[in-house]
Amino acid sequence: MIVRDMLPEEAAEVGELRVAAYRAEDLLSVHPPYAEVLRRLGTGGKGEILVAAGPGGAPALLGTVMIEPWTPGSEVARGAHEAEVRALAVSPEARGRGVARALMAELEKRAAARGADRVVLSTQPAMAAAQRLYASLGFTRLPDRDWSPVPGFTLLAYGKDL
Repeated sequence: MIVRDMLPEEAAEVGELRVAAYRAEDLLSVHPPYAEVLRRLGTGGKGEILVAAGPGGAPALLGTVMIEPWTPGSEVARGAHEAEVRALAVSPEARGRGVARALMAELEKRAAARGADRVVLSTQPAMAAAQRLYASLGFTRLPDRDWSPVPGFTLLAYGKDL
């Protein structure tokens, strides 16, 4: 497996991979319109989308994650020293193969190279496997940064110093 920048022609595949991963865990039922956000996230040039691809240039993407530098409109990041992790998704068929861990390792390396000293993210309460992954990677809860994108639904914030 290799982790690399998404190619422009892979944008639609990345969007569908994200939606498939979220649907496999029934994570879109709370707010179905979020599927369209997942399809477009990062395609406007805001952020850097990474993909994990199979060995030997296999055509199917295994997973994806986006690193988003801080802006005044950031959801969790609170300054230029922080970068946000967005839309970590692994194809349902590729789960359990270290894809998410490889994507996060590359994301952290790139965030540090760009001057961030912390990465932050938000996750749904139902994302228990993701929360276990984040804890195993050294992320800790940031309950003061929890937030609600839609009424009655709170996202949990996590952070890791680099």
